[in-house]
Amino acid sequence: MSTTLTINVRNYQDVTQDFYIFQEPAIYSGGSKVYSNSLYTEQLGNYDKYGAILTFEVNLQFYAGIQQANTPPAIGQTSGFESAWRAVNLTPASGSAVDNSAEASIDPIGMLATTSDPNAQPGSFRIVTPEFFPPAVNIGSAVETRNGGIVLSNFITAKPLNFTDCQPIIKYYVQTGGYRGGTVMNFTQSSINAGLCDFTGGVSAIDVSLQPNGRWDVTAVG
Repeated sequence: MSTTLTINVRNYQDVTQDFYIFQEPAIYSGGSKVYSNSLYTEQLGNYDKYGAILTFEVNLQFYAGIQQANTPPAIGQTSGFESAWRAVNLTPASGSAVDNSAEASIDPIGMLATTSDPNAQPGSFRIVTPEFFPPAVNIGSAVETRNGGIVLSNFITAKPLNFTDCQPIIKYYVQTGGYRGGTVMNFTQSSINAGLCDFTGGVSAIDVSLQPNGRWDVTAVG
């Protein structure tokens, strides 16, 4: 069973705020432009008045994702529609790779059963794309949230007859605003002055509090 990563958000500002949560983009081979989606959004009132906490949970299981798009990604718009996912393992730094690669299917949209590819970069999984013609297809790293199912977290526009290595980063951010899950957002802009939840050191639960002065208090609690 995969580990659950938990983020607990509290709002200490006087006004009710919309919050959204997103992940630091993975590292992709090939130099393609990387896009980010929001994972979840929710409204939260003042903690002292209402006692409300926004709890976001994500499984520490990596997924290779594919999504039919038709049009280039646009900030504030849904990244695509018909989607498919496949659980994958990351390539180890040493030893044998197991189930670290998945082949995409274009028609119908799908992600075929995993295979083992010793040539994928350490710390990454591989997505293999077949020959295809437009419309556009997104491929990338997906996450399974307890709040909204599996969401394509970050992605690139797929190239035909190609392979892409994707190295996920388990850092998440909390920011004020209302980007719904699956909506394209600007990671660079959104991450400025956001609450950073860094799970890379083995932490499994983090408390994040928006203070009256606009600063974030971030505390590992598990």
